[in-house]
Amino acid sequence: MTRFLVAVTACVSGVAHTYMAAERFEKLCQQEKWTVKVETQGALGAENVITAEDIAKANVSVLITDIDIQGMDRFLSCRRVETTTSMFLLEPQKVMSVIERAFTLPNGTHLKVN
Repeated sequence: MTRFLVAVTACVSGVAHTYMAAERFEKLCQQEKWTVKVETQGALGAENVITAEDIAKANVSVLITDIDIQGMDRFLSCRRVETTTSMFLLEPQKVMSVIERAFTLPNGTHLKVN
C-alpha cells in the first residue's frame, strides 16, 4: 500500500529551519517509501501549496512548525501529527515513529510530539 503524506514546515524567521525541516522530512519519507508533498511557509511566503485534493488523498498530515500557519483549518478533520522544527531536527526518528502509528488511527486524530 502506498502511503501519501502532506506536510507544512514553518519557523519563526521563515528561513533556515523551515527549509532544513522540509528537506529532512522529504528524505526520511523517501527512505520509508512514502510519497510526500511538503509546503513551506517561509520568508518567501507559501511555496508548494497543499491543495484540498492533496489533503483528501493524504493518509496523514504533518505540521512541523514553530508558528501559527496559514490555512490551519485545512487540516482539522484529517489525521495529523504536530511538532516543532527543533524537535523534528533533533529527534526525527521519534517523530517518524509517531507518524507511523498515526496511519492506523481514525481521521480527526491529533498527535503532538514534544
